[in-house]
Amino acid sequence: MNLVDNDLASIQEVRTLLHAATKAQQQFGRFSQEQVDSVCKAIADAGVAASKRLAKMAQKETGFGIWQDKVIKNVFGSKTIYEKYRDLKTVGIVEEHPELKTIDMAVPVGVIAGLIPSTNPTSSVFYKALIAVKAGNAIVFSPHPNAKNCILEAVKVVSDAATAAGAPEGLISGITRPTLEATDELMKHKETKLILATGGGAMVHAAYSSGTPALGVGPGNGSAFIEKSANVAQAVKRIMDSETFDNGTICASEQSIIAEDANKVEVRAELKKQGGYFLNPDEVAKLSKFILRGDNTMNPQIVGKSVQQLADLAGLNVPMEARVLIVEDQPENVGPQDPFSREKLTPIVAYFEVADCAAAADLTVKLLTNEGAGHTAILHSENQKVIRQYAAKVPASRILINTPGTLGGIGASTNLNPALTLGCGAVGGSATSENVSPLNLLDVKHVATGVREIEEVKREVAEVAPTGVTAAPSTTPVDQKQLVDELVRQVLAQIQ
Repeated sequence: MNLVDNDLASIQEVRTLLHAATKAQQQFGRFSQEQVDSVCKAIADAGVAASKRLAKMAQKETGFGIWQDKVIKNVFGSKTIYEKYRDLKTVGIVEEHPELKTIDMAVPVGVIAGLIPSTNPTSSVFYKALIAVKAGNAIVFSPHPNAKNCILEAVKVVSDAATAAGAPEGLISGITRPTLEATDELMKHKETKLILATGGGAMVHAAYSSGTPALGVGPGNGSAFIEKSANVAQAVKRIMDSETFDNGTICASEQSIIAEDANKVEVRAELKKQGGYFLNPDEVAKLSKFILRGDNTMNPQIVGKSVQQLADLAGLNVPMEARVLIVEDQPENVGPQDPFSREKLTPIVAYFEVADCAAAADLTVKLLTNEGAGHTAILHSENQKVIRQYAAKVPASRILINTPGTLGGIGASTNLNPALTLGCGAVGGSATSENVSPLNLLDVKHVATGVREIEEVKREVAEVAPTGVTAAPSTTPVDQKQLVDELVRQVLAQIQ
């Protein structure tokens, strides 16, 4: 019997996929903008057509979220992404400035490694395939093992659509034997030119440590501050809608709520009115055992579960009408050992009451510094001065105003670039603070024509140089009058 170790087989598969992707991308890199856009349209149309089927498949395989909401995410990851970038130039000359004598040309990076999480599996495939192909690249996907089947089916959907639209075979592919060794090989192989990583902190860290350029995102831990000028009922509705959308599996969802002394009574009452269930100390103790694992990371058992599923898991008696579990917390508790002040990706939020707006901003800084730095913060306010002051202080790349965090962060309910990979900037250890778009997945070749000779550059320097500093004489022939004039100017400068 010929036995092959699974890890070795998976490594060989990665190499085979990368060789095919490189060859396909070299051919695809010669496509016109019209041809590229035609392939992108086919991918988007196929994603929409398969959105319901794959949503059900993802929910069944992972146990996360609500399939009806996953349909919305699938359509967002395909149709919305396509329409946003449909007219974007990504092939050949993308900008030209005759007055500056410069030309910018788009250059594909080559083959991209797409790491796909289990929380948003199929929608992330649609999104990453579209932005990669729009920029002229090939992409090889590494699926999360707990969502392998639905991810690979989504890969097949977009790959078949791209090929039918004229793209070369191998432009879009996925690892069918997902192992840690396979993903490591994918990230470190010389044919991989860029990693697009979405997943747990360890995976994103591995991407940045691979030696290959990477765009990765860390955890979200957004807080929603309801400032005293806000419409409390509307603010609470938005938070509840966000927390219950796909059971909170999008990383921009609210992980805590902050009220201030001026409106805390109203906020608390409105939360209860709209389905927020405040846990008593005994219930908090029971639930806290299931938030973190022994290694102090989030327990995947709670991710994307409904309130009733969470209650059953922790042995809680929760009213059927409860939509979100709320845990009263204190600012001094915030830290790695406080499970409720961290990212949870499920309908559980911490609730804080502080003195005023300044204290709320300080608490948001503390929460994001603890986890989620650079990701997202949410503010409900009608006071423009407060909005600007708060945004200037908190370490988040997205400060969302009067909108659900989930949909606002990804650009569905705001005018941010639509994306399912949300950069956290340098403060969050990310290479970008942007909602990642096709523009992040291409290089720009700059063509620049000379507009001044070396003598002009030297004269400009001499005019601002400190006294006594002169430019070295040119070794090229110059006009004698220019040389005399320059010598006279320097002598006069010394006299003055």
